[in-house]
Amino acid sequence: MFTDLREFIKALEDNGELRRINKSVSTELEITEILDRLVKSNGPAVIFENVKGFDQPVVGNLFGSHSRMALALGVENVSDISLKVKDILQLVKSPPESWMDKIKALTDLFSLSRSQPKNVKTAPCHEVIKIGDEVDLNQIPALKCWPGDAGKFITFPLVISRDPITGNRNVGTYRMQVYDERSTGMHWQTHKGGAQHDRVAQETNQAKIEVAAVLGADPVTMWSGSLPLPPFMDELMVSGVIRGKGIDLVKCKTINLEVPANAEIVLEGYITPGELRTEGPFGDHTGYYSEAAMYPVFHITAITSRKDAIYPAIVVGRPPSEDYFMGFAGVRLMLPALQMIMPEIVDLYMPAEGIFHNLIVVSIKKEYPGQAKKVMYGLWGLNLLMLTKAIIVVDETVDIYNSSELLWRVTANIDPIRDITILEGPLDDLDHSARTRKYGSKVGIDATSKTHLDGNQRGWPEDVVMDDITKSNVDLKWKSYGL
Repeated sequence: MFTDLREFIKALEDNGELRRINKSVSTELEITEILDRLVKSNGPAVIFENVKGFDQPVVGNLFGSHSRMALALGVENVSDISLKVKDILQLVKSPPESWMDKIKALTDLFSLSRSQPKNVKTAPCHEVIKIGDEVDLNQIPALKCWPGDAGKFITFPLVISRDPITGNRNVGTYRMQVYDERSTGMHWQTHKGGAQHDRVAQETNQAKIEVAAVLGADPVTMWSGSLPLPPFMDELMVSGVIRGKGIDLVKCKTINLEVPANAEIVLEGYITPGELRTEGPFGDHTGYYSEAAMYPVFHITAITSRKDAIYPAIVVGRPPSEDYFMGFAGVRLMLPALQMIMPEIVDLYMPAEGIFHNLIVVSIKKEYPGQAKKVMYGLWGLNLLMLTKAIIVVDETVDIYNSSELLWRVTANIDPIRDITILEGPLDDLDHSARTRKYGSKVGIDATSKTHLDGNQRGWPEDVVMDDITKSNVDLKWKSYGL
């Protein structure tokens, strides 16, 4: 597996998945337009080596395809990431019985123990250290992504903080609006781990929360910050499990936090609980501008980096964008755990157009009345899936990735008064359609087939399909038809 961003960039280049641009480009809108065109045309990752006004190159579209996402995770196919999780869950679910099973389990457990983060004394991210008055965010090529943005934004940071009481670490990907040389906004939304740490700090009268924002790491670690993990799970440990080797961490220079030793750039600093400033608007992954709102201020005490640091950027906007491919891999990672809780789940899909929290399509092996509703309520009760605005449930035979088949099944199979469930609950901070911020209605659609067990007295029609004998016969004769 890759130890840092550079190794991943080299692998992308060796696989024909990356291009270098030497022509001068601007951080003001131009890089965004290029990256947006690339991701929507299945284009390659790209390094901008001549960024106007800056010494650092910018790399983007790193994860903007299923093939690059698979390469980042060290698998042939993105869906294969589920297999790693299944093996770990199997240890919990079914303890080994035979000697061979026990030996395999010990091997797996040893592998897990090697996945823990490891502290080191020296690190590439400390080759250049700027503290206090030396700190200048204007030397970092942050992007102004869209014309209506409030300014330049750091779009791909791994934001590290700790719970003031438990000490549990959280790693999240929260955009940061650059205010001046030494401060940014911190857009950690209400339901995210960083915001929870902020609330705990306010409740316990903490003077500050120490925060580090990491720009550029190995690809699995960069991706792990976007995962919707439960609060008790450490994203850096999960990264180690997927990589098969724990990540090296080094202590920051001005705060009591550890960061990936092989990072490109690290911003160290703090947030004063209760201090807020207007952040946004920002052209967001919803395809709309998120409104200006009050968010915490991140005060930067140090910037450490490699001598020849590479700045990673991600661009979002009207879907599909690069975050779709990262989210798709995240769903494949979480699917085995969901199936462990709800074994009837066959598959689950979050379409790009649903921007994650707006739509989940789930296929189930239906065995009793009301099972579709049971699955809906179960999903709404799980961590950040509580923010899902619409859930569609279909039978296991439906190809949930085929939008044509999905729309056909939904519109053909529902009796709206019976099969549509509407309730209220928490919504994503970015949901502009809600009557009040962060709270509104949700819809569940049961598009499964209905039998007498569901109270259907009419029976259920069979699908129109040709018999196998006729299809085989036509296959044999196909060339002779002259078609």
